[in-house]
Amino acid sequence: MAAAAAVEAAASSGALWSLVQDFVIGQQESPADQVAADVKSGSYTVLQVVEALGSSLENPEPRTRARGIQLLSQVLLQCHPLLLEKEVVHLILFYENRLKDHHLVIPSVLQGLRALSLCVALPPGLAVSVLKAIFQEVHVQSLPQVDRHIVYSIITNFMQTREEELKGLGADFTFGFIQVMDGEKDPRNLLVAFRIVHELISREYSLGPFVEELFEVTSCYFPIDFTPPPNDSHGIQRDDLILSLRAVMASTPQFAEFLLPLLIEKVDSEIMSAKLDSLQTLNACCAVYGQKELKDFLPSLWASIRREVFQTASERVEAEGLAALHSLTACLSRSVLRADAEDLLDSFLSNILQDCRHHLCEPDMKLVWPSAKLLQAAASASARACDHITSNVLPLLLEQFYKHSQSNQRRTILEMILGFLKLQQKWSYEDKDEMPLSGFKDQLCSLVFMALTDPSTQLQLVGIRTLTVLGAQPDLLSSGDVELAVGHLFRLSFLEEDSQSWVAALEASGTLATLYPGAFSSHLVPKLAKEINRGDSDLTRDDGPTKCSQYLRCLQVLSAISTHASIVKETLPLLLQHLWQVNKGNMVAGSNEVIAICQSLQQVAEKCQQDPQSCWYFHETAVPCLLALAVQASMPEKEPPVLRKVLLEDGVLSAMASVIGTATTHLSPELAAQSVTCIVPLFLDGNTSFLPENSFSSRFQPFQAGSLQQRRLVTLLMAFVCSLPRNVEIPQLNRLMRELLELSCCHSCSFSSTAAAKCFAGLLNKHPAGQQLDEFLQLAVDTVDAHLGSQPSRSQAFTLLLWVTKALVLRYHPLSSCLTARVMGLLSDPELGPAAADGFSLLMSDCTDVLTRAGHAEVRIMFRQRFFTDNVPALVQGFHAAPQDVKPNYLKGLSHVLNKLPKPVLLPELPTLLSLLLEALSCPDSVVQLSTLSCLQPLLLEAPQVMSLHVDTLVTKFLNLSSSPSMAVRIAALQCMHALTRLPTPVLLPYKLQVIRALAKPLDDKKRLVRKEAVSARGEWFLLGSPGS
Repeated sequence: MAAAAAVEAAASSGALWSLVQDFVIGQQESPADQVAADVKSGSYTVLQVVEALGSSLENPEPRTRARGIQLLSQVLLQCHPLLLEKEVVHLILFYENRLKDHHLVIPSVLQGLRALSLCVALPPGLAVSVLKAIFQEVHVQSLPQVDRHIVYSIITNFMQTREEELKGLGADFTFGFIQVMDGEKDPRNLLVAFRIVHELISREYSLGPFVEELFEVTSCYFPIDFTPPPNDSHGIQRDDLILSLRAVMASTPQFAEFLLPLLIEKVDSEIMSAKLDSLQTLNACCAVYGQKELKDFLPSLWASIRREVFQTASERVEAEGLAALHSLTACLSRSVLRADAEDLLDSFLSNILQDCRHHLCEPDMKLVWPSAKLLQAAASASARACDHITSNVLPLLLEQFYKHSQSNQRRTILEMILGFLKLQQKWSYEDKDEMPLSGFKDQLCSLVFMALTDPSTQLQLVGIRTLTVLGAQPDLLSSGDVELAVGHLFRLSFLEEDSQSWVAALEASGTLATLYPGAFSSHLVPKLAKEINRGDSDLTRDDGPTKCSQYLRCLQVLSAISTHASIVKETLPLLLQHLWQVNKGNMVAGSNEVIAICQSLQQVAEKCQQDPQSCWYFHETAVPCLLALAVQASMPEKEPPVLRKVLLEDGVLSAMASVIGTATTHLSPELAAQSVTCIVPLFLDGNTSFLPENSFSSRFQPFQAGSLQQRRLVTLLMAFVCSLPRNVEIPQLNRLMRELLELSCCHSCSFSSTAAAKCFAGLLNKHPAGQQLDEFLQLAVDTVDAHLGSQPSRSQAFTLLLWVTKALVLRYHPLSSCLTARVMGLLSDPELGPAAADGFSLLMSDCTDVLTRAGHAEVRIMFRQRFFTDNVPALVQGFHAAPQDVKPNYLKGLSHVLNKLPKPVLLPELPTLLSLLLEALSCPDSVVQLSTLSCLQPLLLEAPQVMSLHVDTLVTKFLNLSSSPSMAVRIAALQCMHALTRLPTPVLLPYKLQVIRALAKPLDDKKRLVRKEAVSARGEWFLLGSPGS
């Protein structure tokens, strides 16, 4: 037994010796991995490997010794977790000794030490021993890059695991590393070296007397000037080095006395990149410096920054200079002062004021903006700085405003004042008297009101913005000031001369109404009510345009100021009252005016969505009122008033539906459930008890035959139920769905049938999966089958099919693919084919009234991508198989799908689909042309290489379409001609003269927008191939 074991051991030793010889003498690399694998498996121990290497390690030939140590090092790199503490001690001693060996041996020794630096079993004290040996015996910078990187790795490993031991070395460790790093040039190693220096400082290793030496050994690389070589596999960028070095230089205040002069020198140089890097580094340093470090350099730093902002031609340098000034001021503001210490912030700000304030008073105002930017950068750093600068600058600017009489100069000064006022918003003051603006309030208000009455629109605009900022200052404006402001905003809201002023006044009114709801309720709302009711109530008379414009402005202001719950309670009844006036015949208005009231109501509803109480108030007030108006207008009468008919027009009902939908989407489930128990019975049972003024002449039965006017109101039901949260239970749902299905195929009114189909689809989309959903789907399919085969309801049945398909596509229902195939089959139908092609646009588009995420519909992410993957191959196949007269329908459907598809999804499929898109451009249907052009334009920008293969066809077809009868097609074709210039220039140059000649024709187009696109496209083709283009 013992003999057998001895034989096995001998065989094993022989095999190991053979592997060692193959590696050392045979110069083969694979034996190293084999030996490591055998050590891991337990076939050999590390000691046996060392014994097998004995002759190689003692060989007089350096290369042989190096190969032997290399084999051992490679084994250790893979097997270091297996080493015992005693083995680690002996190996460390061995490797330290070999550091004194021939220079050819050193790289292999360092590999072994890196492996040992990863050992968990490394005894205390050996990390220090290894580093001392490296510092003393190895001239690191004479080694190749790879070996220098190994040295940095060894240091990094020990810093991560043996921090306390290394700190025991004191400043000797810092000095040793300085020697290692000194002269490093390779960017791969510099990234590691900078990281080590940062760790030295941030982990508080002792720098001792070597602070300046450590700074010098790193700052010699500042500013970084490195351009990665082409095809660099390491991926190191200039910014990587810049940020790593900046982290080192800004890591300690101890570097300040050496770094700040260097930064000043580089800022004052002529090299743009050096200026930027220096200002950014100064910005970073201010986060760790204090007054002590900055004190001696503040005058020079200010002078350099001031010069860059005053004189630079680069916006980036100016921006970095202002950022550095902000950081300097913030640093000085942050420092805690001793009682006897000098307040550097005060003196620094005084210097800034001294150098800038006289520029604010210069008649030519050349350096006004640079000076203002510097002052604002400093003022934005802290409340103290803001108070100091604002209290000195505001009196000066106020004086200058009155001194200058020209509007453009006053505008410039007011814009500067506005900048300082905005800075005040950053700081809060517990005591009103502490606010720096308190002393200037009357002057500022007087100045702003003067600007608001100036004939210059631009000055008015700045005045409005300034008024908004002033109003946002807590407790600054008195009630009298606010009342005056409201008066000015009311006047500006009705200026007809310039739309900019009244739009700005509208926005300012909305902002200030939130802050001063009482003032707007008591002063502005009554004026608006009076303005609406003023004069004759007929908005359709000859003087209508002016009166109608005033009326619409009033509506817009009412909706704009409805930003607070208390104001909504004033404005909402006022708006609803005017709808009642139309219904009762007290006010003559066309559909446009009624739609405008509904749009104002919708804007109020949108503003109420953020506040649950306001949202419910709006819903319970407006929705019953709108329903009552519509129901009253739909009642049969012998001679119905013309005005009531207005309320039943398609556009008016759609506008009312938008209001109801917006008022419902943000309701809580509890309140929505309360509302649904009233509104659904209204449509199913004619229960009008909850409606205001509900004494109607007959019963409301929208789902009964013969009530054509009442059927139109189903669109209001659609808006409500399709905006409810999904978990709200709808009463009598089964009956409602059947009524909607029946109405959706009624051919007497397409508006009603479409609304019913959309309502059915919206409810279907939200309905949870289960037996009831399957029953509804079967009902829908049966209804479509029954009406799609014969007149007169084919069109309505197709509309129902389309909306049901969309509802299922959005939620990834399994039946969606079957219904989509049904729609696709109708592309060959002589009557419904064009409508089926347009249906693909509906299937891929986002809706605004039903099936929306805002309305709680189930819309799965990437439904378009899935639809594309599932259906485009069938569309392409159908196109190729279709008769010639049907092909345009397939092209139209395909064009719609591709046009709505996210472009990153389309690009990989472009080579196979491009030929079909190009063929679609020859289709006589302008809708197909426009859809295809819209699809191709972004592809020209994003896939120029693929598109350039078809440049001849593209140029010809785009130029032909630039003469299309459709203005939209002409514009899109010219935009594509413009986008063509992004293709490779050599591909386009043969067509340059042809295109320039052809584009001369649309320059004389009768439509301005076409001429504009023609000028833009032709200009790009003129520049094609010229230097710098």
